[in-house]
Amino acid sequence: MAAISSLSLKTPTKIQSLTKTHYAIPLNLPFSCRSKSKRTGSIGSRTRIRCGLLIEPDGGKLVELFVEESQRELKREDALKLPKIKLTKIDLEWVHVLSEGWASPLKGFMREDEFLQTLHFNSIRLEDGSVVNMSVPIVLAIDDSQKNLIGGSSSVALVDDENNPIAILSDIEIYKHNKEERIARTWGTTAPGLPYVDEAITHSGNWLIGGDLKVIDPVKYNDGLDRFRLSPAELRDEFTRRNADAVFAFQLRNPVHNGHALLMTDTRRRLLEMGYKNPVLLLHPLGGYTKADDVPLHWRMKQHEKVLEDGVLDPETTVVSIFPSPMHYAGPTEVQWHAKARINAGANFYIVGRDPAGMSHPLEKRDLYDADHGKKVLSMAPGLERLNILPFRVAAYDKTKNGMAFFDPSRPQDFIFISGTKMRTLAKTKESPPDGFMCPGGWKVLVEYYDSLDQAENGGVSETVPA
Repeated sequence: MAAISSLSLKTPTKIQSLTKTHYAIPLNLPFSCRSKSKRTGSIGSRTRIRCGLLIEPDGGKLVELFVEESQRELKREDALKLPKIKLTKIDLEWVHVLSEGWASPLKGFMREDEFLQTLHFNSIRLEDGSVVNMSVPIVLAIDDSQKNLIGGSSSVALVDDENNPIAILSDIEIYKHNKEERIARTWGTTAPGLPYVDEAITHSGNWLIGGDLKVIDPVKYNDGLDRFRLSPAELRDEFTRRNADAVFAFQLRNPVHNGHALLMTDTRRRLLEMGYKNPVLLLHPLGGYTKADDVPLHWRMKQHEKVLEDGVLDPETTVVSIFPSPMHYAGPTEVQWHAKARINAGANFYIVGRDPAGMSHPLEKRDLYDADHGKKVLSMAPGLERLNILPFRVAAYDKTKNGMAFFDPSRPQDFIFISGTKMRTLAKTKESPPDGFMCPGGWKVLVEYYDSLDQAENGGVSETVPA
C-alpha cells in the first residue's frame, strides 16, 4: 500500500462556507499570531491560542506508560511471577490507548474515584484542582475467580491469549462493576442491542480492577497497518516537523466520500482566512472495535488510499493515522472522548458533524441520539474549553452541480441525501452512485468489499485485503 499521506489534492470548487458560530473561536474572526506576544495570544475568556507551539496535553504532560527498554526483560520476568489476567481483544485496545497517552493524564485503568467522576461528571479533577474531560470509562473487568486468584497481591500481570506478558498493573484497587449504572450513564439507555455493551460489558466480570499501568512492549497488531498507528508523541513530532500553526482533526469510521472532502478542504480554507499560515489536517479513522456492519479497518484504509490517489488531500498539509480506540456508539458522551484524545495528539480544532458517534436505536426506528446534541455538548463540555469546535452543515448531493455541496434549505428539491444505508445497498448491488459522490477508485473498493462478503456467505473464501 502506498503511503496515504503522500498523495495529491484537487480542491473542490464553489464550496460554501461553514456556519458562523461562537463556539470556541468565531470562525469569522480574523486572527494573526503577531497580534499578541511573539509566542502566544488569547481570544476571549475561554480560549488560548498558542502560535508556533502545539496545544498542551491534558494535565500539561503527555503520559506514556511504557517500561524503559533496558528494563523490559526484567519486567517480563517479574510478570511471570504475578497473578495473571487474560486480556480480551478490546481490553488490549484499551491498553494500547492508555500506553500511548491518548487518555492523558490517566496512569492506568481507572480506580473507583476516577470511574465515578467519569460516569457522573464526564470529567476528572486533578490534584491541582484543574479539570480534564473524561467521558467514557476506561476500565478492566474481572470475574469472581480472577478476584480470588489475585487475593492480597498488590500487582497483577496482564497477558494475551497465549499468556505472553503485555503489562503489569500495580497498586491495584478492586471494586464492584455496577453494569446497569455504567450502561445507563454512558449510553443514556439500557435497551438491549447496544453493540459495545453486548461485546464488552454484558458477559464481563462483576468486578473492576484499576491501578498504575506499565506496558512492557509497545502494542503492535502485525496486520500491515502498524505504520499508520502513530502515537500522540509521534503525531506531535510530525506536526512540529511540518511547522503546523493549527491542527484540525477529523474522525471517521466510514468510507470517505466527496462530502467529507468538501468539509475538510473548506475547513482549511476558513482557517487560512482566520490568519493561520499552515493549518494541518489530522485525518484520523477509528481503528479499534467497531460493530459488525461497519466496513472493517483494512478495507477502509484501502478505500482511503484510492480516494487520496484520485486527488482529495494535499500531502503537505495532511497527516493520516489510525486512532486505536474501540468504538462505543455512545453519541454526545463518546464524542467528548474523541475530541479530548485529539487534544493529547496536538489538535486544537475538532470537526464535528451530524450525530457524531451515534447509531440507530436498537429497538425503534429512529436515531438513538438527537443529531445536534453532539456538537452542542462539545461546546459546553468541562475540560474541553481549550479545544476549538468546528461544526459543519450537512453535505448532500447537489443535482445542479453534479457533486457534493452543503445543503441549501432554500432549494431542497436540488439535493439527494445518500445515507450510509443507501450507500451500502448500492455497493452490495454493484450499482453506481451519482457521479461526484465518491471517486471511482474508492467506490470500486467498496464494491469489492461487499462482493467478498457475498463470496463468504456462499461458501467461498473472503480474500484478505493486502496491506
